[in-house]
Amino acid sequence: MPPKPRVIYWFRTDLRLHDSPALKAALDLKPECLYPVWCWDPHYVYRARVGPNRWQYLLDCQTDLSSSITKINKKSRLLVIREAPQTVLVKLFKQWNISHLVFEKDTDAYARGRDEDILKQAKEAGVEVIVKMGRTLYDPDELVKENGGKPTMSITQVEKVPHFSASALWISTNAQQAAKKIGEVAKPVPTPTSLPDPGDITIAFSPTPPSPTPDVNDIQRDASDQSYNKLSGPNGDFAPPTMKELGLKEATTQHRGGETIALKALDKIIADADYTATFSKPATAPTAYDPQSTTLLSPHHHFGSLSVRLFYWRVMDVLKHYPKSKQSTIPTNLIGQLLFRDMYFAAQAPLGYHFAQTVSNSHCRFIPWHLPSVIDPQTSLITGDYSIDTPLAETWFQRWKWGKTGFPWIDAIMRQLRLEGWIHHLARHAAACFLTRGGCYISWERGAEVFEEWLIDHEVACNTGNWQWLSCTAFYAQFYRCYSPIAFPKKSDPNGDFVRHFVPELKNFPQKYIYEPWLAPIADQKKFGCLIKDTTNTTEPGEENDDGLQTYPKP
Repeated sequence: MPPKPRVIYWFRTDLRLHDSPALKAALDLKPECLYPVWCWDPHYVYRARVGPNRWQYLLDCQTDLSSSITKINKKSRLLVIREAPQTVLVKLFKQWNISHLVFEKDTDAYARGRDEDILKQAKEAGVEVIVKMGRTLYDPDELVKENGGKPTMSITQVEKVPHFSASALWISTNAQQAAKKIGEVAKPVPTPTSLPDPGDITIAFSPTPPSPTPDVNDIQRDASDQSYNKLSGPNGDFAPPTMKELGLKEATTQHRGGETIALKALDKIIADADYTATFSKPATAPTAYDPQSTTLLSPHHHFGSLSVRLFYWRVMDVLKHYPKSKQSTIPTNLIGQLLFRDMYFAAQAPLGYHFAQTVSNSHCRFIPWHLPSVIDPQTSLITGDYSIDTPLAETWFQRWKWGKTGFPWIDAIMRQLRLEGWIHHLARHAAACFLTRGGCYISWERGAEVFEEWLIDHEVACNTGNWQWLSCTAFYAQFYRCYSPIAFPKKSDPNGDFVRHFVPELKNFPQKYIYEPWLAPIADQKKFGCLIKDTTNTTEPGEENDDGLQTYPKP
């Protein structure tokens, strides 16, 4: 009888136990032992822009997953190995006598290159690799294949949902329905009720420490990163690093991660059949903040603490029993939101790194924006730096980033983003429009970088795609709508409560002036406790002047 498999299950974008096709594949091997591993990848620690709020969300997800594993098997937990997967996995293959490596497929540009390296190492080590898709409704590569080998640049190229009549769909009959050719969205797989023990978790090899420079997240730290001091962590228990170990500033978001929270949030949404069946994204209020008007499940999808397939089929179950005449439809309903996500993933998949930039991107229109990216002449890739073609544009950019534009609606959005790590989809539209074609004429790549840093639900594909869409450089290049920073927010919040909450220096301004405070007479500004004046401060909101009054910048 051949020996039973010894399996490493490599968690990445799937921090959950429910509906995990890859985990099911690992368990179907009926292994002798199963090592649940997360590799603490220095690419994300040092090279990808990640603010404290998204770090905290990740640590929440890892801690919750580890607890859930232990509830099923008291001998097991998530093993966070503090080394790059490109160097540590091959050592683990030998140390733990591994026969199989199993993980969820990831089509992000960095992930593809990393996984190709791992596949080569596994083959040389005689380790069998099993890869399963579970991050999106459909495999992005399959969507691209069925779209004639091209990126999916419209939702009509993605899907005709099987359970809806043609009359209920926002669908072009001439558009290629790639997902229709693939078939129905796969049903969720059961949550495991048992997990094999891990084997001996002794690590006898020396670590390969990463280079901490360049560290694009240095601005997020108030101390040096100590997370790579020991492979199994300071206590030898393979626990996730703490924010203190990472040297990170304290998170400010109230939003917390983890599969347990995600499933409870999903249950609450599905229990409200009216909300689920009639949800229409454009009809939700971007000014609602306590609570928000949308599901706020996107960060759970990003970290994989909630399966998109489970969400899809739970929604479909509601729609099956709800009057069709009253249902919202694609693309604005909840199913449509998932399809947009798949569209962006399948747009990125064939373009790789070039998807997230203008240069060498065959599907992105060139516009001579201010603050253009610096390009590496050897690779034709953006370097992370940009050229300041005019000091005024740099001032505008910094004022936009830090919520000091002088337009209260835009400033409230950017301050909420920085504080909470999340803003409504239409708020993202408004902020992006303002920075690019609607106001400052600054490169969408600068805005995408800020969102990458501060969003807790940041996906390269979705963030890049949204910025290209709103800047009219790709996807919907004839998008004529501009979001007025004055008229648009009045539709959902005429009193300006959203502004008063996130721009508190304006809290005493009456409704008449809340979106245009510069129109208030000076005497009234003093009475309201805040002067509207020119400022050179582009970062700190609400400074005081010599009279003890707060100030707010003129546009």
